[in-house]
Amino acid sequence: MARGVHGEKIVALLTNAKLPKSDVARVNAAIARYDAWIHELQTADAPTLSKLVSVLVHNLTMYKLYIDLDFIFDSEEDFLYRQKGQLKLDNTVMEEFLPIFVRRCIEKETGSCDLVISSQAQVFSSAYFESSLAVPAIGGGLQIKTKAQDFSISRPLHLLASYSSGFEDDQTLMRTTSLGYTMAELKTNLDKTMFQEAAATAHDVKIAIPSSKYYLLCDFLDMKPISTSTTDIEAIFILRKAKRISSNVRKSYATYSGRVAGRAAYKDYLWSHPYSVELFEDFIGRILQQLAFDDLSEEDVLNRGLF
Repeated sequence: MARGVHGEKIVALLTNAKLPKSDVARVNAAIARYDAWIHELQTADAPTLSKLVSVLVHNLTMYKLYIDLDFIFDSEEDFLYRQKGQLKLDNTVMEEFLPIFVRRCIEKETGSCDLVISSQAQVFSSAYFESSLAVPAIGGGLQIKTKAQDFSISRPLHLLASYSSGFEDDQTLMRTTSLGYTMAELKTNLDKTMFQEAAATAHDVKIAIPSSKYYLLCDFLDMKPISTSTTDIEAIFILRKAKRISSNVRKSYATYSGRVAGRAAYKDYLWSHPYSVELFEDFIGRILQQLAFDDLSEEDVLNRGLF
C-alpha cells in the first residue's frame, strides 16, 4: 500500500544500517500499527462534524502515545530515542494526520472536496521575469518560485506568458504552480527561533496571496508566549495545551535505564495532555469559514450598517 510521509519514515528504518537488530521486530510492529491507524482515520464516521472531529483527534492521541511511548521510549536500545528528531519519526505524525483530518471534515460538512490538501507540497511564493530589452526571452522569461509547506490547502494554477496576444506555441511559455490559500507550519516543540521563522514565512505568503491564511501548530510550547498581532500569523495553536518537558528531565531519558526509571512519569505527562478536540474544532472551523461564500448584497449591508 502507498504510505504517507510518516509511514515512509518508519519503513525507511528497515534499510537504515544503524538500526539495532533488536529493534527490527519493533519497527515491523510499528508499520502494522501505522497501517491500521491510517485505515481507522479514513473509515471512521460519526453523525455530526463535531463528533467526527472528536473521533479523529482521539485516534491521533492514541497513535501518538504508541509512537512516543511504546515504539520509541520503550526500546532497550538508545538509537530510536536519540535519533527520533533526525529520523523524523515523531514529528511527521501531524504532517500525515492533518491533511486526512481536514479532508474528512470538509467532506463531512460539504459532501465533497476538490481541493489539493497535502503536506510538504510546493506552493507558489513569487514570480519574476528573466528578460531584458536586449534579450526579451520567450514569455518574458517568466519564472515561478515555490516553497514547501508543512500543510497546505491549494489549487493548481496554469499560466501562459507571451509577447503575442495569439499565444502561438513557439512564442509562449507555460508554467504550472499551486496557489496556497491555507497553510500551516507544524512543530513538535515551538521555540522563539521557530516562531520568528514562521512569522517571516507568513509575511511572504501574505504578499503572494493576500487572502491566504497562515497558522502555526505545535504540540508543546518551549518559549514565552509572544503576541501574533504584529505578524501575519493568523493564530498559534498549542495542540496539547502544555509546555515541553524540562531539559534536565529529557536528558535523563537518553539512556534505557533512565527511560525505565522515568517511564511512569513520562506516560502520565503524555496521557494527561491529549490533543485538544476544542482546538482542532477551532482550526477546522476557520477553514470552513474560508470556504463559505459570503454574498455581500446591498440590502444586507445596509441592514447591518457595515461590511
